[in-house]
This record gives sequence, C-alpha cells and structure tokens, in this order.
Amino acid sequence: MGSRLLFLARHGEQDRPEEEADTGLSARGRRQATLLGERLRDARLDAVHHGPLARAAETAALVAASLPGVPVHVDDRAGDHMPHDTDPAGLPERHAAFLTQFTEAERRDGPRVTAGAVARFATAPAEGDVRELVVTHNFLVAWLVRHALEAPAHRWIGLAHANCALTVIRYSSAGPPTVLAVNDAAHLPPELRATGLPDDYRF
Repeated sequence: MGSRLLFLARHGEQDRPEEEADTGLSARGRRQATLLGERLRDARLDAVHHGPLARAAETAALVAASLPGVPVHVDDRAGDHMPHDTDPAGLPERHAAFLTQFTEAERRDGPRVTAGAVARFATAPAEGDVRELVVTHNFLVAWLVRHALEAPAHRWIGLAHANCALTVIRYSSAGPPTVLAVNDAAHLPPELRATGLPDDYRF
C-alpha cells in the first residue's frame, strides 16, 4: 500500500505582473516564499517541484533554502495553463466572461498538460510513502482540489488561492483522496495574505 502527501503552493507575489512578462517575485513575494519555507522546514519532504516560470522557480528556490538536502525539480506540468476547456453555457456571467480570455491554443494544450500533472502528482505510489511540494499557479491548485473532491469540472473556476498559501491532499492506494488543508496561510502575517486577489478574498 502506498500514499502520497502532496503539498501545493501558489507562487509568491509576482513583480510587475501588469507587464504580462515572465518576471520574478516582488519583495513581498520573496518574504512570502521565505516564510513558506520556514513553515515546511519539518515537513520531511522528499522533493520540491515547480513550474518553469520565473515566479514559480524563485519561490521554489527560496522555499528550498529552508529544506537542506531536498532536491528541486522543474516540471512543465506544474506550469501556468488552463486546466479544462470549460463550456461557458449555464455558468454565472462573470465566470463565462473569464473564460473568453483564453486562446484556442490554450484551450487545446492546457487540458493536455493538466492531465499529465494529475497523472504525475495526484496519484498514490504502488508502495511506500511520498511527501512532495509542488510550487505552481492558482489554476492547477484549483483543478487538483476539484479533482480530489470529484466536483464538476467547471468548479476549478472561482477557487482562489493566496500567494504561498498551502493546500495539502493525501492520496492513498487504499481509498479516495483526502483534502487536508486548503489555502492555509497561517504562516503569513495578515499583510502578506491573499496578495493578487480581489478585495473580497482578503482575510
């Protein structure tokens, strides 16, 4: 019997996101990532995986500074991609409008990459216990929570995660996934929580 304890974290606050460029972290984002690393210091992780964009790579590096000896791997499957080509019919107006921002290529390629992420990270090993952190983006965290709960496919929309907050899911060969924590930002002071989200998501 095997199990995987999967820690998921959205990257830290991006520097100059309005430029729509692949920039690294802001000063706030670096502090968020450092505090996340301190939170995970005793988590006994086997590996850290991160997407290829600069903000995810820098977050992973800062987290790993608190995890000596834990290997760090870049993985395209942990990147920023549309997880599902969701039909807007019947969705709330703001959700339907949100879906219009994606290109045909993103609607085609994103779900394929996400399926690879599910196959790699959202399964239990045949035997042994694995504990991994994936530093990724809001869409993949939302999709993996939806997947674990077996919620309707469109429910990835509207799940908003704070920068460097933790979501934890346990996968076991003995049964269905268990969502242990979602958007846990207890390691972040109030002024560093929910960065980049609308005001009504601040807490």
